[in-house]
Amino acid sequence: MNQLLTVTSSESAQHNHVEMDRVMFELDHLKRQSRRLDLMNQLHGRMAGILSITGMIEAYSVWMMPMIEHELIGYNNNTKQKQHLFCSGHGPGRRKAIAFAEAIIDNNEMCNGSMVCSEDGHHAHKWIFETVDDAGILLILKQGRELNDDELEIINASLEVLADCLQRGLQYEDLFERASNDALTGLHNRRVFEERIFGIIDSSVRYNKPVTMVAMDLDRFKQINDKLGHLAGDEALKSVAKVFKKAVRSSDLLVRMGGDEFLAILDNTDKEKARHLAERLCAGVEALDIRACKDVKLGVSIGIAELQEGEKLCDWMDRADDILYHAKAQGRSRVAVK
Repeated sequence: MNQLLTVTSSESAQHNHVEMDRVMFELDHLKRQSRRLDLMNQLHGRMAGILSITGMIEAYSVWMMPMIEHELIGYNNNTKQKQHLFCSGHGPGRRKAIAFAEAIIDNNEMCNGSMVCSEDGHHAHKWIFETVDDAGILLILKQGRELNDDELEIINASLEVLADCLQRGLQYEDLFERASNDALTGLHNRRVFEERIFGIIDSSVRYNKPVTMVAMDLDRFKQINDKLGHLAGDEALKSVAKVFKKAVRSSDLLVRMGGDEFLAILDNTDKEKARHLAERLCAGVEALDIRACKDVKLGVSIGIAELQEGEKLCDWMDRADDILYHAKAQGRSRVAVK
């Protein structure tokens, strides 16, 4: 009988130990779930109200930094042709991290969840969002080590939240672009000009940097339209816009103001440097060789006006317009500067 009691007591103790292990495991699991849920709520809170993809990537990086130190987070969407990189580094290290990220983005052989290490010790992890209308790619670059299991678990849990937010950002950017860009040429429209021009002027005054307005008006466009038809006129405008867009810097403001009138605001550029650009624009339109007939060829007249001290926007625009029509009076398809 004593032996039986001893065995039963031993089995009971073993059972209690197993039960305790199970309870502790479940508590640990619930604790991890609770922490993950709290982190996802924090991420939702950071993302709330952010509409731009750039802002979302930056907010995601800020949310992640206390848990997972990283150098760069990037987003790429081949379908929408959008790419956003947010890097916390500076100087040569920043340039190396961005170059490494761009190389990985271009590497289509890397599969979802894969990891690669560069020669100088950068570690990169790549995920692909498995949704129908979002072909985005997320990158996380780290220096000197790989992500551990806990860090991977945090990221994997956050990807669904991030993917939903980025999808919202893509929809917003599509709406914004349609509202801000000229439907025919894809250039910025007058609305963007009105939103940005005062900030450009304020920056010029504050930092004592030159800023120059380049007013452009196509020559003989009405004859192209009348002779060849509106479809041909539209194609001519699109071809001219491509010439202009290729020539100006991404930091410049290039706008189709309406009809065959265009405007470029060249930041940190004086009128002499603007003249060189304008001459290239004239040559570019000339090279298109768009004709209504043998003797009627499309060209562009350009007026250049550097912002003067204390000059108001309306006066600056009127002066650029006067210089433009001086170019037309001089024989068209030329540049005038005053």
